[in-house]
Amino acid sequence: MKESGTSLKKTARFAGVLYLLLAITGAYSMMYVASQIMVRGNAAATANNILANELLFRSGIVGQLISQTLFVFLVLALYRLFKETDKRQAQLMVALVLVSVPIAFILEVFNGMSLLILKNEVLTTLDLMQKQEMAMLFLKMNRYGTIIIEVFWGLWLIPFGQLVIKSGFIPRILGWLLIIAGVGYVLESGIALLFPEYRASVNQITSVLTAAGEFSIILWLLIIGAKDKTIPLEFKLQVRKL
Repeated sequence: MKESGTSLKKTARFAGVLYLLLAITGAYSMMYVASQIMVRGNAAATANNILANELLFRSGIVGQLISQTLFVFLVLALYRLFKETDKRQAQLMVALVLVSVPIAFILEVFNGMSLLILKNEVLTTLDLMQKQEMAMLFLKMNRYGTIIIEVFWGLWLIPFGQLVIKSGFIPRILGWLLIIAGVGYVLESGIALLFPEYRASVNQITSVLTAAGEFSIILWLLIIGAKDKTIPLEFKLQVRKL
């Protein structure tokens, strides 16, 4: 059964709210908390920051878990929005998200383990320097895993963008921006894995592309929702003849 225009708008705006909350919680955990805790190349300073700001560090873990939970509900809302457009593409979009979410949850276990080590709750026989190095190892495992999961964060945007283009109730340009953003995520992940020395340079470009694609669709879903589909000219002429 096809959804009415009003129902589509409600679903689109609900998806927009979820997408915005996902972006906020994700940015808080991966950008703000990380910037306050991590000291590149200095395990001792990073360890001290974690212990001195334990609540902040824990909130980063919780924020990421909330973000990934919202991701599941977001893609289900988008599936409802686009299932009449192309069911197979919508299913592919859902599958790519559902593959990535468990990986993201596992990555947060590494952050939790680093905290347990520094608080002397596990590996109690290690000396201070060994604990700091072991904690940094788990933190780096989390960061490296995040580079890999970016592939899925990019791939799901490609069928999403294609659905937007086909839908008729969201501007096609937003779909193309989503596809470009998806390619940007995948490109950044590939460069980081193959040529890590160029990651920072590539990130300056891809971050602009991903932000343009994702924030534009968030704003559209929140403010406009979904427009009524355009009726083809051939159909209008047939109606007039009748």
